Amino acid sequence: MQNQRRFAALALAAVLGASSCTAIAADSGPVSVKVNMARILRISTPANTVIIGNPRIADVTIQDPQTLVLTGKSYGQTNMIVLDSQGNAIADTMVEVVQAQGDIVTVYMGSARTTMACAPVCQPTIMLGDDPSFSATSAASASVVAGQ
Repeated sequence: MQNQRRFAALALAAVLGASSCTAIAADSGPVSVKVNMARILRISTPANTVIIGNPRIADVTIQDPQTLVLTGKSYGQTNMIVLDSQGNAIADTMVEVVQAQGDIVTVYMGSARTTMACAPVCQPTIMLGDDPSFSATSAASASVVAGQ
């Protein structure tokens, strides 16, 4: 058991630490990802299976055996377990999905909430908790633009 923990700690300590990648350590805090955003996790030991405790909060895909893509879907915490081809745990860590703080403006009109991304010009964006009609209008507008 002690050797397995050392192996997991060494494997996780070798995770690359570039700005677009997340480093995971066996005894560190949760891996943080912004809602509606993705992070790249590079691991030194090839992954065969990745399990997310609550897939409504986050999702993860294996891009290649040593590259995982973690996507924040909803606010909250869940766990992520990474297994090798023999079913041994490579990692077991918490995932925390948080709101993006920079360049976001929240507008309240009575009880209806809308969100704008302002960098440098404000444009509507869809965030969890926004007014459903605002979100539907923003999504329809984005579909029209994407179709052009």
